[in-house]
Amino acid sequence: MTTVSRRAFFGLTAASAALAANARVSATDSRAQTLSSLTGGAQPITAQEHAERIAKLQSLMQQRKIAALLVEAGSSLEYFTGIRWRRSERTTAALIPAESGVVVVTPFFEEPSIRELLKISADVRTWNEDESPFDLIAKALHDRPVTAGPLAVEDTTRFFIIDRVTKLSGAGREIVSGEDLVNACRMVKSSAELALMQAANNVTLAALKQVHGRIEVGMSSPDIMKMMVTATEALGGKHEFSLVLLNEASAYPHGTEKPQTVRKGSVVLVDTSCSVHGYQSDFSRTWVFGEPSSRQREVWDTVKRGQEIALETAKIGVPVGAVDRAVRAYYEGKGWSKDYGLPGTSHRTGHGIGMDVHEPPNLMRADMTPLEAGMCFSDEPGIYIPGEFGIRMEEGVS
Repeated sequence: MTTVSRRAFFGLTAASAALAANARVSATDSRAQTLSSLTGGAQPITAQEHAERIAKLQSLMQQRKIAALLVEAGSSLEYFTGIRWRRSERTTAALIPAESGVVVVTPFFEEPSIRELLKISADVRTWNEDESPFDLIAKALHDRPVTAGPLAVEDTTRFFIIDRVTKLSGAGREIVSGEDLVNACRMVKSSAELALMQAANNVTLAALKQVHGRIEVGMSSPDIMKMMVTATEALGGKHEFSLVLLNEASAYPHGTEKPQTVRKGSVVLVDTSCSVHGYQSDFSRTWVFGEPSSRQREVWDTVKRGQEIALETAKIGVPVGAVDRAVRAYYEGKGWSKDYGLPGTSHRTGHGIGMDVHEPPNLMRADMTPLEAGMCFSDEPGIYIPGEFGIRMEEGVS
């Protein structure tokens, strides 16, 4: 396994309290205007690759004697069909049979938009406001050439869709989870997917570098987040999220609503993501504003070594849970809490990443998925000390 990126910041910046926070951020916005896009050469997934994904899925369904897979709007619908669509009370979904063509069901007034996004050959069937999309899905299932076998459902599909389709499909139709089918397609990335993820990584790392050097005393978490958004967009990425945790708030992996501002000796933790043509980055950086204390430096060094242990353990064929166990053994040997206790590492060592910022497999000790070439995951074994601070660095690894 090789890292997509293994850079870390432990920034020591000079404090300046001469300007108000809004003036500082405005100045940073003007600097960001000088940044140029890093994604001009990024190529979206081709129609041919989408067709190959459908072919692989259908082959898996035939092997497992599955009649079809039902996928509603979301990243898996985009993965297989190219349709990037929001979820709402109006159902848009695809039925992908084990044999023959794909059927897409969508509201009548959305058909032009759906056809514009569609990257595969498909039969688009529409429903009006006083009609049922579930009738169309059930009918599509019955009129496909292969009607025997269970219907698999993508695992994030909402219950009301499953419930209505189940009732209309008849008592003889078994409904099963499609999680294994989808994971078998999505967990291992193609060269085109890896290229888009690398582009997203490049943007996020450049944005972090831009922001890192411009933080000043008195800035708040929203001030820093605004700088991240501005830099990310100027560099050609679609900003997905930025979590900025200062001081004691950094001891909460996903933050607190208690306001925090930058001061001398502040721990600054930034967790941020962008996407390029639907594929995401996910990086965290933690540094100290000013001179770090010996305790801050010790914890930072421990977490950095934890990241390295994760990389050293991650070999082809090794269960992902073994990566988590190796890091925990090192931390526990240095006196941090056992299992997922605090102070220590209260969350998994990492997670899969791709079109979603969190995907299977999960680098936690109970996950026995063997690592394969082309899998992508985060490496982020943070340490959190309630009432003091937390340290998390996060890399993208493939």
